[in-house]
Parts: sequence; C-alpha cells; structure tokens
Amino acid sequence: MDLSSTLLEEAMRPYGMMGGGAGAVMCVAVAGLLGWAQVRSDTQHAEKSERGRIVLAQVLPKMDGEHLKATLMEVNYGPGESSEPHSHPCPVIGYVAAGALRTQVRGEKEVVYTAGESFYEPANGVHVVSANASRTEPAKLIAYFVCDHDAPLSVAAPGATGPGGK
Repeated sequence: MDLSSTLLEEAMRPYGMMGGGAGAVMCVAVAGLLGWAQVRSDTQHAEKSERGRIVLAQVLPKMDGEHLKATLMEVNYGPGESSEPHSHPCPVIGYVAAGALRTQVRGEKEVVYTAGESFYEPANGVHVVSANASRTEPAKLIAYFVCDHDAPLSVAAPGATGPGGK
C-alpha cells in the first residue's frame, strides 16, 4: 500500500468509509445527486422557455451602424378607424397587441393581422390600407422602427386618396 492510499483511508476512517468499494459507492451517490440536479435544472429551464416565444425573425437591410436608432411606438385604432395612405422611410416590425389590423402595402394583397401576430415592412412601402379590421372593437399595434438616418417615422403618401380603408 502506498502513502497516498494510506492517507486516503485515514481521512475516510471517521466516516466509516474504508476500502475502495465504499469510495466507489460514494462516487456513484454523488454522481446520482448531480444528475438529478441537472434533470431538475433542465426541467425548470424548459418551463421558463415556454414563457417566451420568437414572434418574428427578419434580416434587416444594410444600414449605417454608427447612426442606428430604434423607436417603439404604440398605435391605437378605435373601432372602424383608419389612417391616411402613408409610407415609412425606415423598416418597421409590427406586432398586433390587441384586436385586428387590416393593412395593404401598394403592390401586395390586403392582409388582416390579429392579436399576437407580427409582420415586417421594408422601408418606403406605401400603405394604401391601414385600418382597424373591426367596427366594434379597438385595435392596438406596437410598431418597432429601425432607422439609420434622421427621418420622420411616417410621411404622407404622394397622391394620397382618402383614409386608408375601403
């Protein structure tokens, strides 16, 4: 028996752990506890990750990274309300927080987005329709603008013809 084995046995004697078998049992017990802690941690992580979800992932156009500015705006539409035709000089990510939003960008088909849905609009698309889809319930849109230059968030569309609805 070498010196290190003797020292180990002497250190374990007060705990009643003599010989290699007891050490192996102790290692298995500790490994089991660590494994249980990891399973519990993974379960807790899975429960936490259900609290969040990716609503939209969108590659943005090339922008001047030294002049970036993000603006988050809440837009409220009363029942039946709409906006005049307009455009946004910067890309926009929209999230419908409540109600339903009817929208159409020139050259595309009209779409209705409901609470919990999101969409992406490239810069300078002309909104020919931007309206609450309901005549009885309000709608709330959260608009996230990402700009790399000074510009208004919204501008009147050239040749606008009345409110943004049919």
